[in-house]
Amino acid sequence: MSCGEPHETECAEVLDHLYEFLDHEMPDSDCTKFETHFGECNPCLEKYGLEQAVKKLVKRCCGSDDVPTDLRSKVMGRIELIRSGQAVPDHDVTVDSPVIADNPAAG
Repeated sequence: MSCGEPHETECAEVLDHLYEFLDHEMPDSDCTKFETHFGECNPCLEKYGLEQAVKKLVKRCCGSDDVPTDLRSKVMGRIELIRSGQAVPDHDVTVDSPVIADNPAAG
């Protein structure tokens, strides 16, 4: 997505790092660049607002659920692969969890 307008920080960079911004996992200087971009770019601002709303909804609906240890390990492993630039397996992360097994929509 891009609004087609030139920005100091490109739309692609903002969208690639949107979750780091949402999770407060980036340096303040980068946050300032993103905030400036959102002030200039309505499509990115809308995407930010949507993802922020989804994150709040998930937290409200699932925030108190315990995450199975093996699922947490697999997700963190995949995140580390992505961050290190390594190839990520094409297959989905699977877990033998009663929460997932009992939910047909999850699989």
